[in-house]
Parts: sequence; C-alpha cells; structure tokens
Amino acid sequence: MNNKIISAVISQGILPLYFHKEEEVSVQVLHALYEGGIRIVEYTNRGPEALRNFEKMKRAAVAGMPEMMLALGTVMDAPTARTAVNIGADFIISPGFVEDVEKYTRENHILWIPGCMTPTDIIRARTAAIRMVKLFPGNLLGPDFMRAIRDLFPDMLFMPTGGVVPQKENLSDWFSAGVSAVGMGSTLISKAITEKKDYSAITKVTREVMALIKEIRATD
Repeated sequence: MNNKIISAVISQGILPLYFHKEEEVSVQVLHALYEGGIRIVEYTNRGPEALRNFEKMKRAAVAGMPEMMLALGTVMDAPTARTAVNIGADFIISPGFVEDVEKYTRENHILWIPGCMTPTDIIRARTAAIRMVKLFPGNLLGPDFMRAIRDLFPDMLFMPTGGVVPQKENLSDWFSAGVSAVGMGSTLISKAITEKKDYSAITKVTREVMALIKEIRATD
C-alpha cells in the first residue's frame, strides 16, 4: 500500500493540501479536486474542526470518489496520527521529523512523509528507511537547494511544499531541480475561491496545473 501511495503522488505530480473550518466546504473542495483529476490529497490538521471534517471527507470519498486517497497533514504527535488512521487516513504527513509519529507509523506499516529542511533532517529520514520527504518550507529552500542536495541522496524522493505556484517557470524550476512532486496549498485553493465557494474554479485551475506538469515532464 505504501508503494502504491508514493507511486500515486509521483504520477499525479502535485499533492493539493488545504484546510477549511466548514465541513461542507471541505467536502466540496475535495469533490472539485476530484473532478479536476486529483486522486490523492492532503488535508491539514490546522484547526479544531480538522479531524471531524476529515472523517466526513473520507466518507464522501468512499461513497462517490473511486481511487481517492487522503492524508492527514500537520501531524505532530502519535495520538493524532492514530486518530487519523482510525478515521480513514491512508497516510500521514508532518511538518518535521517527529520521533513518536515515526515509531507509530513504522510499527503499523503506515506511510509517513516527514518535513525536512536540512541535510541532517534528510539523513535522519533516510536512516529511518523513509523514501519520500517534504522539503519545507519550500519558499525558503528553493529549487537551488534541491539541486545542491540531489546527488547526495539519489535514492530519496522529494516533494517541496510552500512557495510552489501554479506557473510554468516556477514548476519547471522545481522539476528540473529533481523533485518527484510538489505540494500546493493556497496558491491552488485560494482563500478568495473558497470564500466565494467557486468550486468550478478549483476544478479549472487543477486541470490546468496537471496539464502544465505533464507538459514540463515531457520536455525534461
């Protein structure tokens, strides 16, 4: 299952991530992403409503979105990871390397993608037999950081999050630097769009970004 999830992230090229305090908005955004071709999403644990909303999203995915896989992100302790798995999370994402989350996910054979900011972080993840890490915050690290470390970790998979924008120049820079996928939050699912509940706009920009990534990869 873990390899299937990683393959899905790589194939998709983009991992959308978002949080909204309203349950209905959270579910409708998920539907909009699905209509845009997305089959794997991160929902961030950034508010007291997150776990409740996540549970509803998972039920909606099972009922009407075949192949959709969901991660709970911003997980910073094992109890939260355990709760997430119990309500249907397919995998777990954290902003950094969290010892008890690593232990819980390893012992229960659950995919965990930790955030890494330094070579030391990446070495720590590699030593724990983790294949994919989140470069975070991507806006501070930038594609040049990826180029600098790429040859040091040829067996690792990298996904920058933060600072990735749905523009050809930015995406080309990241993919040419050697990333396997990109995480994209507010630049894809903006506050303005969710406030207007303009779900068709989310579907439209998602299709455009996926087509752009496909084009970029074809020319690499």
